Amino acid sequence: MAVGVFDSGLGGLTVQQAIAARMPDLPLVYFGDNAHAPYGVRDADDIFALTCAAVERLWQDGCDLVILACNTASAAALRRMQETWLPADKRVLGVFVPLIEALTERHWGDNSPPREVAVKHVALFATPATVASRAFQRELAFRAVGVDVEAQPCGGLVDAIEDGDEILAEALVRSHVEALKRRMPHPQAAVLGCTHYPLMAKAFQDALGPDVSVFSQADLVAASLDDYLKRRPEFVGPGTVSRFLTTGDPARVSAKATQFLRRPIVFEPA
Repeated sequence: MAVGVFDSGLGGLTVQQAIAARMPDLPLVYFGDNAHAPYGVRDADDIFALTCAAVERLWQDGCDLVILACNTASAAALRRMQETWLPADKRVLGVFVPLIEALTERHWGDNSPPREVAVKHVALFATPATVASRAFQRELAFRAVGVDVEAQPCGGLVDAIEDGDEILAEALVRSHVEALKRRMPHPQAAVLGCTHYPLMAKAFQDALGPDVSVFSQADLVAASLDDYLKRRPEFVGPGTVSRFLTTGDPARVSAKATQFLRRPIVFEPA
């Protein structure tokens, strides 16, 4: 009864950790494609191919349902995977929808037409590939009308976070927030559209100011997955063991992951 969690690097560990806290008896297999990270600078075809390969590896570990805990993969590959590639007995879910549902105060499965919502000005902070895909705006348009989204590509931030360079990461957050505020001086809400960014949530909040609501993904995705599995228990796969897999050097990735989450994490070769 395992579920797969995929990311190009370490950011998805924030989602894995939130799911494990909410559903401690659910085995989770985490796959980090660290050998090819970061995805945020790759083109859509490359991201699609790498994501499909990772999902197939998670199927081998008994994960019939895989969470793409990677905004870049969710933005650039998920819809194409669901429409052209995914077998009927498997599911791949992304991380945008739970975030948008929280932002628009719509419940999971609410398929009513788009409507006016309270938040009119939204700042999106994400990788260059996620911003270029406009996937967030597309998903938002299914649920809300009249919302102005200003997107800021946050080049360099993922690398700084994974390198554990907090000083550089905080400086980059301030720089990216300042750049966005030149185009949207008064956002009402900010979306942290990368699973690395919850680790910098305080820095984003400090740079944006107390009047801006900051939405990040880990807990929202965990709650949505819990709801989904209660409604669709047939997609809890046959796997029974929690594991951490990587395409990178396991020792190096384990050390970085331990630093990233501040608790011991041991990766195995994928």
